[in-house]
Amino acid sequence: MSRDGMLDLAGFLAMVRDGLGMDLTEEQLAADFDLLPDWDSVHLLRLVMLLERETGRSVPVRRVLQARSMREIHSLLTTDGTETR
Repeated sequence: MSRDGMLDLAGFLAMVRDGLGMDLTEEQLAADFDLLPDWDSVHLLRLVMLLERETGRSVPVRRVLQARSMREIHSLLTTDGTETR
């Protein structure tokens, strides 16, 4: 997946589906992690590793740990300097 494609919301959702095996809808990206089916800390660790591999950049882990939804994490990637320019 291209870095640009991963950073748009549809690409991010596809990456989550493919990389984590979670069949989430776009609406579920905005849901609190506590409301996601089968979400646990292992998924979060896998997500960070996946994001770093796909973007080729470090992910702000402290800020990711503070996020309450996938959409917040996506927003961190697109506004925190980890996006491609």
